[in-house]
Amino acid sequence: MAFGKGCHLHLIDGSAFIFRAYHALPPLTRKSDGLPIGAVSGFCNMLQRYVEGNAGGDVTHLAVIFDKGSHTFRNDMYDLYKANREEMPEDLRPQIPLTRRATEAFNIACKELEGYEADDIIATLSVQAREAGGQVTIISSDKDLMQLVGDGVEMLDAMKNKRIDREGVFEKFGVYPDRVVDVQALAGDSVDNVPGAPGIGIKTAALLINEFGSLEELLDRAEEIKQPKRRETLIEKRDQIELSKKLVQLDCETPLDFTLDDLEVKDPDPDTLLGFLKEMEFRTLTKRISDALGVEAPVIPDTTPEGADPGGEDAPEMPAIDPEKYECVSDMAALERWIAKAHDRGWVAVDTETTGLNEMTADLVGISLCVEAGEACYVPLTHKTGKGGDDDLFADKDQDALAEGQIPLDDALAALKPLLEDPSVMKIGQNMKYDAKIFARNGIAIAPIDDTMLMSYAMNAGQHGHGMDTLAERYLSHTPIPIKDLLGSGKSMITFDRVPIADAVKYAGEDADITLRLWQLFKPQLHRARVTRVYESMERPLVPVLAEMEMAGIKVDRNTLSRMSSAFAQKMAGLEAEIHELAGETFNVGSPKQLGEILFDKMSLEGGKKGKTGAYATGADVLEDLATEHELPRRVLDWRQLSKLKSTYTDALQEHINKDTGRVHTSYVISGAATGRLASTDPNLQNIPVRSEEGRRIREAFVAETGKVLVSLDYSQIELRILAHVAGIDALKSAFRDGQDIHAMTASEMFNVPMEDMTPDVRRQAKAINFGVIYGISGFGLARNLRIPRSEAQGFIDRYFERFPGIKDYMDDTVEFARKHNRVETLFGRVIHTPEINAKGPRAGFAKRAAINAPIQGTAADIIRRAMIRMPDAIRGMPAKMLLQVHDELLFEVEEDGVDALIAAARDVMEGAADPVVKLDVPLVVDAGQGANWAAAH
Repeated sequence: MAFGKGCHLHLIDGSAFIFRAYHALPPLTRKSDGLPIGAVSGFCNMLQRYVEGNAGGDVTHLAVIFDKGSHTFRNDMYDLYKANREEMPEDLRPQIPLTRRATEAFNIACKELEGYEADDIIATLSVQAREAGGQVTIISSDKDLMQLVGDGVEMLDAMKNKRIDREGVFEKFGVYPDRVVDVQALAGDSVDNVPGAPGIGIKTAALLINEFGSLEELLDRAEEIKQPKRRETLIEKRDQIELSKKLVQLDCETPLDFTLDDLEVKDPDPDTLLGFLKEMEFRTLTKRISDALGVEAPVIPDTTPEGADPGGEDAPEMPAIDPEKYECVSDMAALERWIAKAHDRGWVAVDTETTGLNEMTADLVGISLCVEAGEACYVPLTHKTGKGGDDDLFADKDQDALAEGQIPLDDALAALKPLLEDPSVMKIGQNMKYDAKIFARNGIAIAPIDDTMLMSYAMNAGQHGHGMDTLAERYLSHTPIPIKDLLGSGKSMITFDRVPIADAVKYAGEDADITLRLWQLFKPQLHRARVTRVYESMERPLVPVLAEMEMAGIKVDRNTLSRMSSAFAQKMAGLEAEIHELAGETFNVGSPKQLGEILFDKMSLEGGKKGKTGAYATGADVLEDLATEHELPRRVLDWRQLSKLKSTYTDALQEHINKDTGRVHTSYVISGAATGRLASTDPNLQNIPVRSEEGRRIREAFVAETGKVLVSLDYSQIELRILAHVAGIDALKSAFRDGQDIHAMTASEMFNVPMEDMTPDVRRQAKAINFGVIYGISGFGLARNLRIPRSEAQGFIDRYFERFPGIKDYMDDTVEFARKHNRVETLFGRVIHTPEINAKGPRAGFAKRAAINAPIQGTAADIIRRAMIRMPDAIRGMPAKMLLQVHDELLFEVEEDGVDALIAAARDVMEGAADPVVKLDVPLVVDAGQGANWAAAH
């Protein structure tokens, strides 16, 4: 059919599909000859999903558009265009022509043009289709294509299943599509190396274009700009900005050697398509497409060499996610059928729905199960008839009655308990620690478990988040049903027990379905990523240990906290008086705006910088710089610390005391930090300052029950010991072996001061450098820590590296490894990805410091994880419980007559935690203390 009114053209950005497929899947090779095929497999799956999703739709014309080569007319215009693009990965290069062949095998038009980018072809086709009266959907999220949107042209972000129209473009750029190129010309593009106007970003560019109407008008009237720097940039860089516009403007008149009519949708030829898939040895995809086409699948011989890994493309091929197909289990017969299905399969994905996020107070509402991708059920248990929320204020008295069609809670749990505790059936969850605690409160000890969140964390720490929505979008190209759609928000927000059962079935069933799919995808990848040992020995076994600690909680004395709050308030008032005296007037110390005016207008201190609101920046970094030379900012920093301690701890901690247990139950996040360090939330007990007197006093509120004491065991300088080992610093290793004061020894080496003449101040400086170096501290940072001039601080660091050259060598080698491999590793094999390591600008410095520190901090985190996992067996039978972990410290509650035995057992576990995997050149030393409260025990 000739293209015209009523026609709908879909244009797929081929490069986006390829790179998404390449990065989303692990490296795969063809079994017969080792040819890389991971990207081809992902590309074919994406094409098939596209075809299935648009079957019977209004698409009349379709093409996949590719880039022909790296050199285009833009390189002739500007030789540095895309100059900083990384080389294509070696294993992707041979797959590029195969993706063209795949497109043709699907009988989809495959187009590219020498000297032009795919975006230019897409632009030309979009304009032609629009002028012919048709509609266009561009399947891409590339911001460069947003200039085409409008008048019948829209974009579809397939990853998020989100359509982008004119308003969507405005949301992204702050201007409508006809002015996108003007904004891009000003803002530039670091990815494509488009220079733009230095110092002007997207937001500022949009403001300027909206004010002046167009780029040309702005440049012609640049003299009117009030800000001197911006005005100079626009005038001096005019040629560069105009060149940038030419680089970002798409060519809508690309000389094509085909017409819109050539892009008419055609059915694939089964022999051609299946022949290609057979050649690639895609067994599961071949079967799926054969079934869809209604023909017999060709036989693909198994060419796996003897002893080789039979994985590869045969990661499970899965049906589309369809929440309408999930089953509502409303009677015991149906539940027993699902339980039998799980027993037969040997695994089951499990998810709980509850009334809240706090596992210690939330009630169980329902349970979802999945044993095969696409086959899931939801077992509603305590859904109510009323809506809840503010809308239910005047509802009838039966609003808390249970909704019909639910199995009694006790009956369902009694039936599920044998399955959930059966050692022969693997229970799979996403963040299983949450569900384990919910089940534990209902009398079920769920085991054994696998956790998709922790699998992702073991493989991808540092690359992206590990929440289910992120993983589903990234690895399954699926956006889960948002919880907000069910619960609402604000005052009208309801709890899950008020969600209609029919809606809950779709949401909860999808959670279990997605979890199973992620598990089937991730499980075989663990060994390919070489993190099986990390996952199985340090991630998964930690779940029950932490769950038990969190449920135990720690007693907090409310009266002590109240007294501290009052004391902090008094001390803050005293500091305020001192600050006002130093300032020569009263002002609101808590107001950054007023503080900035005092520091930079009245006192004329250097370093004042105003933000967009016109107020001076007075963040901690600014005040710490000023505090190296001035008293007032020092006092403000002290006041702010007290203010934070009061609001975050002495006031807020009282709200976290559980009314049933009288204890505070923090929750640990295993996957929070890329290095393997645990994070603590609701409340965060890991950020209580230990170096300030006030911070130490807060620990006095954490107390032991009557007849018991708190015992603290703390690794002594574990990160410095690891640094001495990995960097091979003989002087440090000898000092640790001999039990010397390491900070005094460092000071003696650096400043040529005999140990017997060491002053506390010199030792303090050496201590700050010792710990600072681990974090890649700069002269600026050390100056802030010690409140000394930067030049003096930098001199300390220079002298340190002269005395211990091995440390500098370790740092340089680590950064070089990270830049080459985009990752670093701990001594135990934990992989920490460093995606920003080759970035430019301020991010580069941060990424470099993080890469230097990660193997050290990560190894320390691994060691204490290993100790925690071994601890329950070591202290079993003792009158003791492990309550808290704070970085290098473990806190126990123990009966008074069991203290000595607990310390001996726990110290033995902690000091030997690296064995037998890693033999350190320095001993691990654990300090122990005990007392009626945490401060006394530390």
